[in-house]
Amino acid sequence: MSHLLTVWNRQLRKQGWLYLLVTPGILYFVIFKYLPMTGLVIAFQNYQPFLGIAHSKWVGLKHFDRFIHEPAFWMLMRNTLVLSLYNIVFFFPLPILIALMLNELRIQWMKRVIQTVIYIPHFMSWVVVVGLAYMFFTTQDGIVNNWLSMGGADPIPFLGSDGWFRPMITLEVIWKETGWGTIIFLAAISGVDPGLYESAKLDGANRFRQMWHITLPAIRSTIIILAILRLGSFMENGFEQIFLMLNSLNRDVGEVFDTYVYTSGVLQGNFSYSAAIGLFKSVISLVLVVAANYGARKWGEEGIY
Repeated sequence: MSHLLTVWNRQLRKQGWLYLLVTPGILYFVIFKYLPMTGLVIAFQNYQPFLGIAHSKWVGLKHFDRFIHEPAFWMLMRNTLVLSLYNIVFFFPLPILIALMLNELRIQWMKRVIQTVIYIPHFMSWVVVVGLAYMFFTTQDGIVNNWLSMGGADPIPFLGSDGWFRPMITLEVIWKETGWGTIIFLAAISGVDPGLYESAKLDGANRFRQMWHITLPAIRSTIIILAILRLGSFMENGFEQIFLMLNSLNRDVGEVFDTYVYTSGVLQGNFSYSAAIGLFKSVISLVLVVAANYGARKWGEEGIY
């Protein structure tokens, strides 16, 4: 023990400023991420605010059983999984593709302008984004439907149709977040050794071949890590966006776990029930992350741990 204390004191004296530098980040995660997890105990209680956690009745897995046997459970599961799959299939590859395209631009001012333009939507709130969607796609006086009417076509109910809800959600995510998602990939690309490209040119490789055989393999580990991390939020579809886009005409395909927790749990004061649903989602996400990380390491990649 004394030897360990000696080593610790030596490391603290040698790298004290580094420990001081990471202290705010550690405190943030401890205070706002780990300490609140103790409140998950209410998922196993019939929590009453005036009684508190210590005196609320313990009910075990009652709320989980109730949720799984809800008539809406499979609808919520289907909607959540489909929207998440849409985001992975259609959204996740786009930042990679755009980062590769931007990397091939040789006119620097044009590259900076394009980056600035595609970053801007990220800083808009979902209220603004959904407001723009209503302005463009509403049936009455929407810009797109006005164009269709001028061409003699019938208006399309983009915002009140089961068939259009999921594509609209995915397109909004693509428009808002694709540009911002390119930052990490551009940073990874900037770390590629320029000598590899020079050697490829001498061997006669064109720019597409250089991108395919040098750039993509160089950022493969980054792509895999971000894909694993995205699985961690696989059950999260973004409450604010979905809630703002929901209406009585598209609720059958748009209601997800997040909105259900709000309407059936929080608004009705069922805090234990909503906590149980949140824990259910978190466990599924954890399993997906662990399985994906195991698969990545099994195939020779680094993974996230």
